[in-house]
Amino acid sequence: MTTTFAISNQKGGVAKTTSCFTIAACLAEMGKHTLVVDLDPQAHLTIAAGYDPDQIEQSVADLLLLEKQTCDWSQFLLPTAQQNLYLLAADLRLAQVERQIGERQGYEVLLQDALEPLKNSLPLPNSRDNFLSFGFDYILFDCPPSMGTITILALTAANWALVPLQAEYFASRGLYRLLDVIEAVQEHTNPALDYAIFVTMYDGRNRISQKVFEEVHQHFEEKILTTPIRVDTRLRECSIAGEPVTLYAPHTRASQEYRILTNELIEYIQSQEQIK
Repeated sequence: MTTTFAISNQKGGVAKTTSCFTIAACLAEMGKHTLVVDLDPQAHLTIAAGYDPDQIEQSVADLLLLEKQTCDWSQFLLPTAQQNLYLLAADLRLAQVERQIGERQGYEVLLQDALEPLKNSLPLPNSRDNFLSFGFDYILFDCPPSMGTITILALTAANWALVPLQAEYFASRGLYRLLDVIEAVQEHTNPALDYAIFVTMYDGRNRISQKVFEEVHQHFEEKILTTPIRVDTRLRECSIAGEPVTLYAPHTRASQEYRILTNELIEYIQSQEQIK
């Protein structure tokens, strides 16, 4: 069974793309076949994975305009530096495509339908072994910093919305708007959607960071993961290297914290599924 995550926050600069790529890398490191889907026209995830968006032949923009039966997945799925981790890239054309698909009736399920084949076995490109055949265990969507059409597509296609929350006052206030959108998606297009929150860019020496962390835990006790991701300069460096931090600097604090967070996330999902 494939588990899908939409990493979403309408506020920029909260380590959304970094978290998406690193959590995916941690899952791949565990031996899980994992796909990251870049849904941001800025294509930061594509760049972080070591690709030039201007050189991408087939991006998610093309996929959203294709009929499902005509899709050649070997043209869309790109290997990354991390074994078991693949990329569906983005480019600037995604902004134009977003406007086009928003005019379609029933557009909300477009991404969900397009990616359905990836939950089953099919040939996938791999730079080491030419082709492997498997279905993905995990698919993670890196959403744009907005609540527009593309984010609605991702939330409709996801089992879980993962919300990175910067340990900063205004970031916490903006959380409620996103939760309103998640509730709307639950009501109209994806009643099974659930969510979890985790704290990023945490600085334990900063009183504001401490207070935000404590308040979020008080208000969202059952929905927040307990592992904060602290500020670490290696997280900026690895994007330039085109590798997740777990490969670029595997023994650093950031790598260890994301591994712990990913394990906590898996355990949390399993516990919630048992309750349901």
